[in-house]
Formats: sequence, structure tokens, C-alpha cells
Amino acid sequence: MTALLLRHARVEDSPDPTDIRVRGGRIEAIGPGLAPPEGIGAEVVDCAGRVVIPGLIEAHLHPDKALLDGLPQEGPEGTGSLADAIRITAQLKAGFTYDEVRARAEQVLRMCVLNGTTAVRAHPDVDPVAGLTGLKVLLELREKWAALVTLQVVAFPQEGIFKAPGTEKLLREALDAGADAVGGCTYNEASLADCHRHVELVLDLAAEYGVPADLHADFGDDAADPRFALAEFIASRTAERGLQGRVTLGHATSLGGRPPTERRAALAALAAAGVAVVPLPATDLFLGGRGDDTAPRRGLAPVRELWDADVLTACATNNIRNAFTPYGTGDVLETALLLARVAHLSGPSDLRRVLRMVTYDAARVIGVPDADYGVREGAVADLVVLDTRDHATLLLDRPARTAVVKSGRVVARSAFSAELDGSLIAGEVA
Repeated sequence: MTALLLRHARVEDSPDPTDIRVRGGRIEAIGPGLAPPEGIGAEVVDCAGRVVIPGLIEAHLHPDKALLDGLPQEGPEGTGSLADAIRITAQLKAGFTYDEVRARAEQVLRMCVLNGTTAVRAHPDVDPVAGLTGLKVLLELREKWAALVTLQVVAFPQEGIFKAPGTEKLLREALDAGADAVGGCTYNEASLADCHRHVELVLDLAAEYGVPADLHADFGDDAADPRFALAEFIASRTAERGLQGRVTLGHATSLGGRPPTERRAALAALAAAGVAVVPLPATDLFLGGRGDDTAPRRGLAPVRELWDADVLTACATNNIRNAFTPYGTGDVLETALLLARVAHLSGPSDLRRVLRMVTYDAARVIGVPDADYGVREGAVADLVVLDTRDHATLLLDRPARTAVVKSGRVVARSAFSAELDGSLIAGEVA
């Protein structure tokens, strides 16, 4: 049974420090001068006025394909296009072994936890090339790492379904094995008709197995290719099956390239059907605009318009150091700040909303009940203590994670707090 007291904690944007008492993995009380919890192993952490926020949520990540940048590859180097990223990754994953995938995935999970992430929705490839290797690894790690991070596993058909015969059978095997959600990769089908069939099958599997669906869709600079203009189709099929609130689209980049009237209609359809959108800026910016020789496009979903249309919108990392995204540290706050920079989001209200995209809104995207999340009494004690006393500049500063708490237990700490020796500044008196 976990027992913890965070003393002198600044709860999110509260002006005054208070105490947070945790028992049995949940927040039991919040208030000044709380008595420490009783029991063997009870811990008291003095936050010294530091800000405490809910655990960060990584709503879309590919741990099985992360950290591929150091692996040797055959054939020409990639040009940075989506097609090249798919080609290079398919070639590399043909040689994946269980132990090698597990080692890289665990390294990524370690990076995430140290950066304050307490829940990850992971998308391992499920296809005739990878088989079920990545999925089985992540199902193992879901149990092995449960005390440190909640891991949701999405069966993801990266190579398409009809383009890669045998994938439907593998998806069913993955769901039978315990996958938490079914994925989709509509843009990798050969025709619009097969894209539609792909959507229908994924949503049918979601309904049949009683799991959420999380599709990679609309991955293009614009909707000139009709395979990338599927938002309204997905919304209508979601509503038909009564899956409102259980379907998510990753990327959705082509929405920003559609004419304003079309875009408004698409966003209204998504909102009405309860379909969430998760921009993945590190990947979307890297792969987007590759065909533009003048003023390359940003390749990003229209975040402010999604907000205005009341579409649930989170933000996530997607890939870490591979052909899709040759960057990344496992810090979702870094990704959130990147999104703010490129989406023309600034000022206190915008930055507060962007922070929600990797906390409260991301939690809703992955299906965490509202009552279980947040810094409030009764919620699961998934918390991050940050080395700052200023909530307003949290996203800009991305301070060190002083402590990471998972279900009431401190699972990671930062040993040092940044301090400057002012006595060494010329003219200053110690």
C-alpha cells in the first residue's frame, strides 16, 4: 500500500503552496498542514514550493521502431520523404529480434518516465514483415513496467491491410492476445476504395472487440490525393457504429491544406462524431512539404481551428530517432513547445491550452476517466514535481522533473536543482 506526503507543493497554478497526501495510490487529501500518512514505508517529500502537475501523457508513440538511427541499412540513404521512411523502416524491421526490440523499447520507456510521463499509448507494427514481435514485446513491457508507467498497446498495421495480405488475421491475433486498441494506417493503401475498406474494417474490429480505434490518417500536405481527405468519411462511419469518443486520428496534416469551407465542414464532422485528433509535430514537420521548392508547407493539423471546433486535441511525440523523425529525447513537453512554436500559439491562454494537450486532453484521448486524473482528491496519484515555482512559464522553461510519482510511489528523481552562484558575477556581493 503506497503512502506519500508531498509537502509545500504548488498545485498547478495555485498561488500558495499546500500539501498533497496520498494513500493506496490515490490522492487522499489536499490542504495545508496535513499530517504525514501512517504506515510502513510512508514517504514525505518537501517540494519547497515547486509546481506539481498531473503525470504527462504520451498519447502516440512507436517504441518498437525508436532508436533505429544507429542501425546499418541497405540501399540508398533516405531523402526525408514519407515513402523513404516507410521503405527504410520496413527493411530494418525485417531483421528485428524480440530481444533487440525489447532493449530499444525499454530504453525509450526509461526516457519517458524520467521526463515525467506516467502513461504511454504505444503503436507497435503488426504486419507480415514485423509479425507480432513488437506487439508481444510491448505486451510484456505493459506488465513489467506497470509500476512505473501505464502502457496501452495499439495493434498498428503500418504496411496497410489490403496492401499487405495476411494483416487482418494478424490484427485479430493481436487483439486476441490482449492489445488495448486497434490501429489503422489508411494512407498506405493503394486506392481510395481500399482506404475506405481499411477504415470500415478497423472500426468493425473496434466494435467487435470493444476497444478504441486509433488511426494514422490524413498524412499529406493537402488533400489532392483523395486518400488523404478521409476525415468526414471516418466521422460518419464512427457515428454509424456508436463509437463516439473512442476513435482518434493521428497526424491529420492534410486538414490544414484544405480550403477553409471544406476544413470547417471536416472539423465540424469530427467534433459531432467525437473523433479526437493528435498532431505529431516532430514527424509532421520533418516529413511534410518535401515536394515544395518554394515556401515549404508546415504539414501540421490546424490546431487553433480544432480547438475552436471543439475537437478533442492532444499532442504527442510519435517517433524517436528513426527515419520518420531523426530527433527526440522522450520529453513530451519539448514536443508540446515545438507545436506551440510552429502553430502560432503564444501567450498565457494558448500555452496553458497546449500544456493541456499533453495532460488533461491527452488523458481523455487515451480513455482515462476524468475522475481518475489530475491533482485533485480521489484521483490516481500520477504526478510530476517540476523544478519551478512558476506555472505560467512551465512550458517555456521545461524545468527538470524533480520527482515523478506513479500511483503514489516516487519512481524517478532528479538529484540536482539548477542554481547559479551569484557571488561570481562581477560587482555582486555574496
